[in-house]
Amino acid sequence: MRAAVIHELGPAEGIRMERLPVPEPKPGEVLVRVTATTVNHVDTFVRSGAYRTPVRFPFAVGRDLVGTVEATASDVNGLMPGEAVWCNSLGHGGRQGAAAEFAVVPSNRLYRIPEGVDPIELVALAHPAATAWLALVEHGGLAAGGSAFVGGGGGNVGSCAVGFALSMHARVVTTAGRRDLERLARDGAVTLDYRDPDLADALAQAFRGTLPGDDSGTGGGADVWLDTSGALDLTQAIALLAERGRLVLIAGMGRHDELRFGDLYTHDRSIIGFAISNATVAELHRAADAIGLAMGSAALTVPRIVKWPLDEAARAHGAVERDEVRGERIVLIP
Repeated sequence: MRAAVIHELGPAEGIRMERLPVPEPKPGEVLVRVTATTVNHVDTFVRSGAYRTPVRFPFAVGRDLVGTVEATASDVNGLMPGEAVWCNSLGHGGRQGAAAEFAVVPSNRLYRIPEGVDPIELVALAHPAATAWLALVEHGGLAAGGSAFVGGGGGNVGSCAVGFALSMHARVVTTAGRRDLERLARDGAVTLDYRDPDLADALAQAFRGTLPGDDSGTGGGADVWLDTSGALDLTQAIALLAERGRLVLIAGMGRHDELRFGDLYTHDRSIIGFAISNATVAELHRAADAIGLAMGSAALTVPRIVKWPLDEAARAHGAVERDEVRGERIVLIP
């Protein structure tokens, strides 16, 4: 089979297309014929060595796939050859990646593609949607009818977070660039331009229910604060949390902030760190179920998708690292 592999950790240029034996599924595994994969920032972190995880060389890159069941180990029940399936947790933790014509997937990390869901759209959303749901609901504890702030609502993860929150009838305040503000407002979010020089005041007004044009009157702060950019002021964010509000950190690896402890403990507020690579199998299953329902009801906005051949994996990794594909998702086709 053809696969996009590396033989050592390093730059995108180190990815090579090579022919490898088709892997055989071991106990508990399923052999999947890959229809499509994609490239996430975490894939570039693993490939470069910025995110340390067990890797066996030659290493096929890539986390997400959609495909069809080709064969199963004798102890795997309930999956039949030809079934449409997907996975979003390959390529780390000692597992080979998805950027190949075939991949073996642990059966407990493999999900059926719901009827009516487009596989290409699903693979484009698999990582950002799972990240958004796990951060917002599993770790942030957002409840139906609650309130949420999503920083970077126009991005891949942010857009999914806004979609999930709105589908739960939450009040959503989000920041975005001008090109996304109209769409997000049309969907039902309170929108703020992240370039607004008075953004701090606008945020404070939004969570007091006094933003011009917003007559919800709910106010009271955000139950969950999710900043996908890692750029907003952490001290200000804590002050805008509701009682027992949760701030979920998923970005800003190099940030150092000073915090007012009193703003946390006197209101039972908390800061939670989250990385999808630490998600348990059970958490990933719950996220997969939520993604299937959300895509079936068109609750998530599908980004613009560009299809490249798998041979372009190195170029795709480079483009993602250089932020040349904002507002769209590269899908690689073997």
